[in-house]
Amino acid sequence: MQYYVYILASQKHGTLYIGVTNDLLRRVYEHKNNFIKGFTEKYCVYNLVYFETTDSVGSAIGREKQLKKWNRQWKIRLIEKNNPEWKDLYVDLS
Repeated sequence: MQYYVYILASQKHGTLYIGVTNDLLRRVYEHKNNFIKGFTEKYCVYNLVYFETTDSVGSAIGREKQLKKWNRQWKIRLIEKNNPEWKDLYVDLS
């Protein structure tokens, strides 16, 4: 099974959200349609700007925790390394 660590953004350099899932398309769809109440709904954090895959749920959760501890600038550099325009990657996945 594949697991995903992902970062959503409200806009370029906007509010960030980091999560983990085993179904990236479904999970981002849920965020975009406010099926998940809380942070992403409150701050309109809907754009998938970064994701990683792994075969291990343990390593996915570990990576999520690691990224959440990073300072904001490190997270921005990680996003911009692969997605300098902050394009919503969900469009290409669906």
